[in-house]
Amino acid sequence: MKLRTISTALVLTGALLGSGAATAAPAAVLAGPDIPVAAIQADLAQLQSIASSNGGNRAHGRPGYLASVNWVKSKLDAAGYTTRVQSFTTNGATGYNLIADWPAGDANNVVMVGGHLDSVAAGPGINDNGTGSASILEVALAVRSSGFQPGKRLRFAWWGAEELGLVGSTHYVNSLSTTDRSRIRSYLNFDMTGSPNPGYFVYSASGQPSGSLALQQTLQGYFGSIGVPTELTSVGGRSDHAAFARAGIPVGGTFTGAEGIKTSAQAQKWGGTAGTAFDRCYHRSCDTTSNVNATALNRNADAIAHAVWTLGA
Repeated sequence: MKLRTISTALVLTGALLGSGAATAAPAAVLAGPDIPVAAIQADLAQLQSIASSNGGNRAHGRPGYLASVNWVKSKLDAAGYTTRVQSFTTNGATGYNLIADWPAGDANNVVMVGGHLDSVAAGPGINDNGTGSASILEVALAVRSSGFQPGKRLRFAWWGAEELGLVGSTHYVNSLSTTDRSRIRSYLNFDMTGSPNPGYFVYSASGQPSGSLALQQTLQGYFGSIGVPTELTSVGGRSDHAAFARAGIPVGGTFTGAEGIKTSAQAQKWGGTAGTAFDRCYHRSCDTTSNVNATALNRNADAIAHAVWTLGA
């Protein structure tokens, strides 16, 4: 997640009963498959290995980033996705977005899911944002392995140069024709989904394009169905949903917290340590595979799958 002065202040409500959002029926959890957390952890180990072999990071313009793109692309190609790598230039270096379409469903009705693949230069970026990247990858692979037949076109994206100002995602949205933008009916962003002292935050639809409330409620409904209270968060322009929102595309997502401090009330609700950052290794060299909470990682991956299956049907 790109560091900005925008507060990560957590707004609105915790439990669904206090949010005014409709609570999903218990059966709603069956809308998507269980994503094995061990598979996501294996992906994170691979991203760590790539960083360790390339100067300790996977940052824009560094060899570790391109190696990350190539590795994710190889997995998607083998699963039957139609992939493309979109290049752009910023800070004097070439950056890359990886876009993958599942070759089924209505191409005029696209459900898009994304997160940034780059790290900061200071470290390997395993929680920020290996967790979102690996979770999205495993959900994409589950589309193939489960035999899911979506009615809508599913598109997955891994963005470059998010840490330099949302450059890759902004380039992608700006490159689309008006018609192609109109085909994207929703964009879900997953940036930091396994913070070691986690919170369970769902992007607030307040102030976002029309249609965002349905995305918010879909994600809230999943967490409600497994008995995990959530809080709404206004993440402003600090991650890759921002370019889509500016284009009028409904946006949503989940987040487990960055440099913000967990309150006593949040620790009572979610566990963990009050008075400590959700991620003490945010944008630091210690953001390694040991900087991930497996329970939060697992729950968020299943929430992503639930949203993809629900919205893509």
